[in-house]
Order: sequence, then C-alpha cells, then structure tokens
Amino acid sequence: MLALHDKDWMLVVVTNQPDVARGIIPRAHVDAINAYLQQTLSIDDFRTCFHDSDAGCSCRKPLPGALLEAARVHNIDLGASYMVGDRWRDTEAGASAGCKTFFIDYGYDEKQPESVDFRVSSLSEATDIILGRTHEKS
Repeated sequence: MLALHDKDWMLVVVTNQPDVARGIIPRAHVDAINAYLQQTLSIDDFRTCFHDSDAGCSCRKPLPGALLEAARVHNIDLGASYMVGDRWRDTEAGASAGCKTFFIDYGYDEKQPESVDFRVSSLSEATDIILGRTHEKS
C-alpha cells in the first residue's frame, strides 16, 4: 500500500464495524486500531460505518454511501479509482460507486461477488496491477 501512496494515490479505508452498535466492542477500540493503521500504512482517511445490519444507513457496504462521501470530501474521481476488498459487500459498494473492483479471494466460505474487474490472491497483487507492475488478471 505504501507503494500506492508513494505514487500519489489517495488511500481511503471503508469499513463496516457493526460490533460497536451491537455492544461487543467500544468505538474507542476501533478508533485506536484505525489510528494505528493510519500512521503505520499512510492511510489518508477512514470511513467507518458503526451501524448494525438493519439500521438502513447508506454508509454500510454494500451500499456506496461511504465511498460517495469520501469522494465528495476529498474530490476523488471514483471512475478512476479502485475498490479493493475481500468480501462481496466491498466489491458491490465499489461497483455501485463507479470504481473498478478487486476481489481478494481468501477462500472464505460465504457468498462470493457476482462480478468484479479483478480477482487476486493478495493486496500486494492488486497493488502491482494498479501500478502496472504485472499483467492484469480477472
């Protein structure tokens, strides 16, 4: 990810954290983890949905609200952007927002995305494709 940041890509993490609404973990723990990741990985922004599944908010993936808000705040061209994720919700949110999508396939035993632009095995592989350091796979 640092290679992307070094090439002036803005790095925004969009994450669902329903365990806060469910009372399983305090929001302060999520905020502390995000702060650590932001410093360690040079992440520019976090868009965190703390709502539970049935809250009906637009910021919870697979809806694109958090991506649309990040684009508005940071003047991001979503059509020239990538959404990289390891769940179908990630790629569906990205596609709905107009991003190209990467699905990191870790072999989870759960619903798989119906359509993605790229299927990769790691964040490193996605980074290499974005930076043009390897041939594209889908």
